[in-house]
Amino acid sequence: MSDSTHDESVENALRVGLDDFELSDEDRALLSADGVGADGEEQAPARPVVAIIGRPNVGKSTLVNRVLGRREAVVEDVPGVTRDRVAYDAEWSGRDFTLVDTGGWEVDASGIHLRVAEQAEVAIELADAVLFVVDAKVGATDTDEAVVRLLRRSKKPVVLVANKVDDQKTELEAAALWSLGLGQPWPISALHGRGTGDALDALLEVLPEKSAVSAYGRGGPRRVALVGRPNVGKSSLLNRLAGEDRVVVDNVAGTTRDPVDELIELGGKTWRFVDTAGIRRRVHLTRGADFYASLRTQAAIEKAEVAVVLIDAEDNIAEQDVRVVQQVIDAGRALVLAFNKWDLLDEERRHYLEREIERDLSQVAWAPRANISAVTGRHIDRLVPALEVALDSWDQRVPTGRLNSFLGEVVAAHPHPVRGGKQPRILFATQASTRPPRFVVFASGFIEAGYRRFLERRLREEFGFEGTPIELSVRVREKRRR
Repeated sequence: MSDSTHDESVENALRVGLDDFELSDEDRALLSADGVGADGEEQAPARPVVAIIGRPNVGKSTLVNRVLGRREAVVEDVPGVTRDRVAYDAEWSGRDFTLVDTGGWEVDASGIHLRVAEQAEVAIELADAVLFVVDAKVGATDTDEAVVRLLRRSKKPVVLVANKVDDQKTELEAAALWSLGLGQPWPISALHGRGTGDALDALLEVLPEKSAVSAYGRGGPRRVALVGRPNVGKSSLLNRLAGEDRVVVDNVAGTTRDPVDELIELGGKTWRFVDTAGIRRRVHLTRGADFYASLRTQAAIEKAEVAVVLIDAEDNIAEQDVRVVQQVIDAGRALVLAFNKWDLLDEERRHYLEREIERDLSQVAWAPRANISAVTGRHIDRLVPALEVALDSWDQRVPTGRLNSFLGEVVAAHPHPVRGGKQPRILFATQASTRPPRFVVFASGFIEAGYRRFLERRLREEFGFEGTPIELSVRVREKRRR
């Protein structure tokens, strides 16, 4: 029997065994879509993204709950961190889309217009359409008008929603919002549901069928974010790759504030590199222009496919370096580590750096690494094979039969520990998606975190996945009652 025939027979036997367990509709949908190749997956349209923006306390989260039909978003506004915006799967009139609640922005009165516009910028950049919520009782404020200017520049479709319209008298006040120049203001009461259907119908008219912000077409330039703490040489590297002084370079940390895009020919291919502001501290502890630079850097990572994290090889690996790496992993992007200023190291520093890498970056031992010098250009050609390996892994799909056959061998050799007199059994596994690879394991009981890490490590040993985070989730399912 050939390996592929054996894998198929294992898969079929396990599928039949699943019939004895309680499965949800979501489980069945996942299993019926199981085995779709990467090409088939790419052809499926990505859900369009809708961002809800507005000042604090205009009812954004209440509107999110109204659209979802359940109390999901916390209605109390959380000040200031758009980075923690929350995405929900939503549906209206048979159309699926992703709804992003951007949170309220409680900031000091001074400079509020600039701050709100900066916050909105990140949310708008990552959306296909915008629901702009204004408090009809208060009317259009200077802050609202600052956001309107930003919306016009973005050229994204906007649906203007006048919230807190509970009666006909307030409807007349909502009509005054025509003055914002965004077209018809849709009067609604997010709290009571009044008028929300009409506003959502208007949204569907301008919403594209397929997302332009979360889908990456094959064949186009792959998008690479250059990230790292301040002054590690990101701008110097971009200038070296571009062959010209494209961005300002200065020894003063934090020279770059806005992400800078550049199409670059490298290794016979065109790549889209994005130089980003250095990530200093935790975003919610950062102030002023650095705060917005951190937000934009987060947006650049989310829009990228692979991130090159630059680390200054002369300095000790810092907590910020580890945090930047974690930010890339949390965003589910492919990862390459580049140790800059390598030409300046002596043998002793190289020895100690290897020990630091082993200690502080052990969680990303799977990431390809390049030792480079941005100033002299030494070994920057090694970035291309590292990027290609990471992106290939990010796109990789394991056939379902092969996956289950392999896990069967692993579990037989190293079964899950018995806990409370029971031993959980792995019933079936499937790769739910790529970019990054996500695996779903159906089990008869709780799988401990240590055993999940063991399974992830074995998956990497068997199938590679060099340069990409992989996600492993477990669905515990009980036997049907006869």
